[in-house]
Amino acid sequence: MLNSRNLISVAIATILFSGYAFAQNAVIVNGKAIPKTQLDKLVQKSGQPDNPQVRDQAREMLVTKELILQEADKRGVIQNESVREQLEQSRVGILVAAVFEDYVQKEGVTEAELKTAYESVKAQYTGKEYHVEHILVEKESDAKAIILQVKAGANFEDIAKAKSKDPGSAPNGGDLAWVTEKSLVPEFSKAMVQIKPGQISDKPVKSQYGWHIIKVVDTRDMKAPSFDELKDQLKQMISSDQNWQKAKFSEMMQKLRAKAKIQ
Repeated sequence: MLNSRNLISVAIATILFSGYAFAQNAVIVNGKAIPKTQLDKLVQKSGQPDNPQVRDQAREMLVTKELILQEADKRGVIQNESVREQLEQSRVGILVAAVFEDYVQKEGVTEAELKTAYESVKAQYTGKEYHVEHILVEKESDAKAIILQVKAGANFEDIAKAKSKDPGSAPNGGDLAWVTEKSLVPEFSKAMVQIKPGQISDKPVKSQYGWHIIKVVDTRDMKAPSFDELKDQLKQMISSDQNWQKAKFSEMMQKLRAKAKIQ
């Protein structure tokens, strides 16, 4: 027989073990324990910050799922032929997608396809790039006054920091870095390409944002990124094309059939 000391030890061990077991579970539904790892995985997949509110929402999703599964088992709907057929179709569909995705990752996009795509993208890198600074103000009169100040020797970058209304470039002295003609609003681009390096626009340029004083720091011929730099992007671009996917799926099935023994 257990003495009182042993009974107390057993009780304490039971409490501690129960607490440990509970800590390993996210929730228990009708006696069915759902591991905490499932909750952690669901929170991670949600892409949201891990906080009590998100965890509560994820826990409710797990409870809902478990209740449906238990009710389906209780009602015996899994034995329904139509349900079984639909489950099998879903299973096959998931496996088809997974097999094709793995095929694409390992051998779908060929080096030749990547190089062809690269040459197509590379051809788009024509023309010039412009290293540009600008000062943006609301009134034309203010813009004209700034142009006179700069031509009289005032520092363009200092004025941009003090007066430009562009929050992105003002702290950097109005610097927009290297841009292309097509990357800017038409009014700005039209004036920019006519300015020589080291000079500013003779007149303020009006756009939807206000009045610009434009300074072209330098120009250079546009240069395409290297093949290696674009390789991953090219692979993603090619593999997301629906026509390419259809052709590759057909190719994959032909290879599988060629290796199979079909009687």
